[in-house]
This record gives sequence, C-alpha cells and structure tokens, in this order.
Amino acid sequence: LPEVAFVRDLSAQQRALKEKEKASWSALSAEEKVELYRIKFNETYAEMNKGTNEWKTILGGVLFFLGLTGIILIWQKHFMYGPVPHTFSEEWLSAQTKRMLDMRVNPVQGITAQWDFDKNEWKK
Repeated sequence: LPEVAFVRDLSAQQRALKEKEKASWSALSAEEKVELYRIKFNETYAEMNKGTNEWKTILGGVLFFLGLTGIILIWQKHFMYGPVPHTFSEEWLSAQTKRMLDMRVNPVQGITAQWDFDKNEWKK
C-alpha cells in the first residue's frame, strides 16, 4: 500500500466512512468499499494499464513527415534535376553493348563470355 493516501483532505462524508471502515467490513456495502478504495488509490490496475490513443498522434506525425518528404522529392525532380542523359536511351545502351562485344571486353567472366561470336547471338 502507498504511504500516503490519494485523497489527503477528507470531506465529512469520507471521514465518516473511514470511521465505519474500522468496524467489520461485512457491514460495508460494495459502493462504500469502492469509495474507500478511491480514497486510498487514484486508479485501479485495469485503469492504470488501459491503452491510450497516443499511437494515433505518432502515426499521424510519421505520415505527415513522409508526405512532406514526398512533396520535397517531387519538387526536386521537377525543378532541380535536368533531363535524363542521352546515355540512358535504348539506342545508346545497345550501341555500347555492341562496342563492348566488338572489343571483346572481359572475355573470361564478363559480358563477352556470354556472347556466341560464331552464331552472333547470346549463349543459351
């Protein structure tokens, strides 16, 4: 039990109930027992362990900052970055691959190891 009761300044009704507590507890009603409990303690164990709605605030904050980050990324893509370089086009990549095959770059384990030069196609 705690050293100090939750309610320190008792009203006249609570003082009378505390005097009645000194007698037999079988004479007390259920409401009086609850009132005595509330004088001594603030909450029950179930009330103490009851969940809160704080998770909604945290989830809302996380989603807000994720949305803000997405808006910043979209803004950067639109206003800060230039167009995609021409070296990413399909024609450039195929020409680069063909040039690597013609130069026989890394013939042991690299890209030319997977090319069949006799049939002029990729090995199966």
